Amino acid sequence: MKLDIQTLATAPSGSKPLLEGAQKSLGFIPNLFAIFANSPAVLEGYLGLSSAFGKTSFSATEQQVIAISASVENECHYCVAAHTTIGKMQKVAPDALEAVRANQPLSDQKLEALRLFAKAVVNQRGWVREEEQEAFFAAGYTPAQALEVVLGVTMKTLSNYVNHLAVTPLEPAFAANAWESPRLSEAASCTSDTCGCAH
Repeated sequence: MKLDIQTLATAPSGSKPLLEGAQKSLGFIPNLFAIFANSPAVLEGYLGLSSAFGKTSFSATEQQVIAISASVENECHYCVAAHTTIGKMQKVAPDALEAVRANQPLSDQKLEALRLFAKAVVNQRGWVREEEQEAFFAAGYTPAQALEVVLGVTMKTLSNYVNHLAVTPLEPAFAANAWESPRLSEAASCTSDTCGCAH
């Protein structure tokens, strides 16, 4: 799908002040925001969700675990790279970031419970099994925080799906933390009709 990467010069009038705000706060306009800018309502919606998620009871590390876990499950190359970069800026433990990116267990049991719950919300479309909910609560999280996980997943689902449509290119700020879905990478590299891959 052709979705233009908008600039301050080309964006719809409703998107320009939002892009200006991003430029001022971040020092650049992420390509994701420039894609969202094709629709002022979508850009405003994402920024609102992001702001709300930042006000949840989760720590910076927990927020990145949720965001990256959802993006890994949705196989979004852009958001995994972007949130890895943000996580490093926020001093999230490197081993935690790498584990979530690799879809592997975290050494911190509470964070691992959070990762698994976020994954379950994505994969089960919110119909998280009772035993998985109980494991989340047993780790020390609350029902209110379960709702906050859904907020984070909602925010990332919006960006993940838009990135799928747009095939958003990584800018230099995120390129060092590039990520590719193992499943999609395997499918793209396979040329055999009998390999059994989902290509």
